[in-house]
Amino acid sequence: MTTLFLMVGLPGAGKTTRARRLAAEHGALRLTPDDWMIPLFGVPEADGKRDVLEGRMLWLALEAVRLGTDVVVDFGCWSRAERSAIRWLVEAEDADFRMVYLPVSDGVQRARIARRWATAPEGTFPMTEADILEGRAYFEEPDTAELDGRTADGPPPGWPTWREWAADRWPSFA
Repeated sequence: MTTLFLMVGLPGAGKTTRARRLAAEHGALRLTPDDWMIPLFGVPEADGKRDVLEGRMLWLALEAVRLGTDVVVDFGCWSRAERSAIRWLVEAEDADFRMVYLPVSDGVQRARIARRWATAPEGTFPMTEADILEGRAYFEEPDTAELDGRTADGPPPGWPTWREWAADRWPSFA
């Protein structure tokens, strides 16, 4: 069965390292917006362009799954709604969805971010203290039921389907 692996975690958790390993182990297509943002736009967040890029990557991921190619989606997916939408979209394609959650302690996160900036600034994004704190405040940690795939969340109020919610969240998805 074709599988979509969804990397979940904060910056510095090791998502991209694990995503590279999974892609190599499974012969999977790896989609990481961070690899595209700086080459295309010179900045990590370019006036909403990241959401547009992620939408096209999600569309491409589902196309690859339909063709029988495993995919590793390395977005971070901080909200439960994002993860639920992607799970629903993947399962609607009769593919296997696997969430790969990488928790990271505050100290390890800061050390990894600092090391990455010191050793490879051209391929990473600067993160301020405010960025780190904002990310930790916004991040919705997956609970055991979500990690085990035992959730049956419907779309948020006001959205008839996850597909419509996803098209709004990632403008270029539809």
